[in-house]
Amino acid sequence: MEKIDRFSSTDTHLPLGMPSNDNTLAPAPARQPTFPADAVARIYKPSRSATTSAKGRSQGWRLVFERRSTPVIEPLMGYTGGGDTLTQVALSFPTLEAALRYAERQGLTYVVQHSADSQQADKTAGANETARGARARKVFSDATLDRLGLSAIQGSYGQALDGAAGRNDPSGPKNWSTPMGVVRDPGLTLEAKRSILMNWAWTEYLMDQATTEGMPESRWPSRLGEVEAALLALERDVAAGQDALADRKAA
Repeated sequence: MEKIDRFSSTDTHLPLGMPSNDNTLAPAPARQPTFPADAVARIYKPSRSATTSAKGRSQGWRLVFERRSTPVIEPLMGYTGGGDTLTQVALSFPTLEAALRYAERQGLTYVVQHSADSQQADKTAGANETARGARARKVFSDATLDRLGLSAIQGSYGQALDGAAGRNDPSGPKNWSTPMGVVRDPGLTLEAKRSILMNWAWTEYLMDQATTEGMPESRWPSRLGEVEAALLALERDVAAGQDALADRKAA
């Protein structure tokens, strides 16, 4: 028995500003979809061949596309064919998370197929991947704050990131048109603002890495500088508030 999870990703990342070293804002060019709108991807972990004990082919995850049209029989030679070239596409990823990130960046509708005997292994691998992701995000957060001259509050950001799941902090790119919108949102606590902005910066960093690796879906300008400018603005506001409070107490 196999377990299949179905997902639909329709969110697209639309940058609304230029890099932080340019004070003018201009609309970003429209992103051209890489795959047809009716494409449905299937993500699965290849099974190990029954005729070998090797594990090489069972490592990683594959992304393939479901057939969108009925195959036809070539009358002369009897070959099975069709006009749906997407069925010839097969992409490999080291982890399920990497495959999911790719499908979501592409705006693909996709299904995740788990074999019954691998579900427990997937849970363990997923937990390990989550832990590795959290450690990588923490290292990135500390390095970013150090570069911005905010290393003194690395601990505060660590606490904010650790509590993000408990607060159910929303995603920055999906809920605010600009990073400064997070800073100016009166409904957010300071910890929520810090975690949302740092996670947004982490997302932009990963997108930059995808561009460096030549992935075709990463063709729009990076907003990492814009997010870092918002982080600096947030901490300037915090410092100004603390100074004002100290002045009132002194008076």
